Amino acid sequence: MVIKNLGGGLAPNGAYIAGKKELIELAAERLTVPGQGKEVGPTLGINRQILQGLFFAPQTVSNALKTAIFASRLLEKLGYNVSPRYDEKRTDIVQLINFQDEQKLIKFCQGIQMGSPIDSNTIPEPWDMPGYTDKVIMAAGTFIQGSSIELSCDAPIRPPYTAFLQGGLTYEYGKAGVLRAVALLQNLNTN
Repeated sequence: MVIKNLGGGLAPNGAYIAGKKELIELAAERLTVPGQGKEVGPTLGINRQILQGLFFAPQTVSNALKTAIFASRLLEKLGYNVSPRYDEKRTDIVQLINFQDEQKLIKFCQGIQMGSPIDSNTIPEPWDMPGYTDKVIMAAGTFIQGSSIELSCDAPIRPPYTAFLQGGLTYEYGKAGVLRAVALLQNLNTN
């Protein structure tokens, strides 16, 4: 978990490569300084942010887990099937929510976007995305593009209409995002 979130929401890039040793070496040669390989590493002059991210990573993961547990309990109380349940052992920060309804799934993802600190005024819509067989909706109002640890929710548009919620740099804004999404869902249910 710490490796995945090594940047702690601060570093503008980061990843890890797993596989056969010779392939890792080739990737390291391509992605860093030729001839130096993985000994140099692609720091791009952001060592301070990487180290700060490493320092904050345990707290960041803790906040993401708290957000997932909150979402799990709240949505389960509202009658949705969730996995894992709030009181089950977790091995990841991802929270699955099964909506059994396309419009509910879309509204929840849109609510996560509306409750995000960045681009809260945008409304994500399902669209054809390369590499996917179904349309996909992605919500992520993040400071660092593609940083799912911040707060994100995405889903393929197909039965059983399951959303994949993750993140929350702080529990407070993760909770606020989930509450905004649930409010949008409740509004859909009353119309």
